[in-house]
Amino acid sequence: MKKFTLAIALTFSILAAQAQTKTTPEQADKGSDEQESLVKDYFSQIMGVALNATSNVKLFQFVYDWIGTPYHFGGSSRRGIDCSGFTKELYSKVFDLTIKRNSRDIFSMVSPVSKDELKEGDLVFFKIHSRSISHVGIYLGNNRFAHASSRGVAISSLDDNYYSRYFYKGGRLLDVFKQQLENAPDDDNKGTN
Repeated sequence: MKKFTLAIALTFSILAAQAQTKTTPEQADKGSDEQESLVKDYFSQIMGVALNATSNVKLFQFVYDWIGTPYHFGGSSRRGIDCSGFTKELYSKVFDLTIKRNSRDIFSMVSPVSKDELKEGDLVFFKIHSRSISHVGIYLGNNRFAHASSRGVAISSLDDNYYSRYFYKGGRLLDVFKQQLENAPDDDNKGTN
């Protein structure tokens, strides 16, 4: 309820600011820049990630909207979702890309990057109690990532003892896959966990 109230308050404050001023095109650009700055400040505070001028607001809005969604193995809806389902949904809605459905298959689509080279929107992979990749999340910045954990969709830190112990690698979607995915029909990458 608190999250909902904050979102409504932010929306009303933005709408009120728009309604109070008659704008010229130059003022409209300035106003939208100010609004985007307010949104970035808001997400920075809520998610504990410093957003900058190049940050993808759509990414943070998506994560914010899904926080608290319960975990359900094989799930792919707001009633319950797993880590690869959340990652697939995020990549579809935020980046307009359809990726594979399980964490190991998603890893086959990336170029590995080290923890200190991670960028906003990169993927983070974990080997939790397994010799193979068993968990995936989306890097947000400041060593924080969004994922569907056993507690539901949440934001966690790579510095947490648990996640630092099981961290395997970061990954950035390979350009060759981006091109293939952008040109492929939507049915090509359907699958299950």
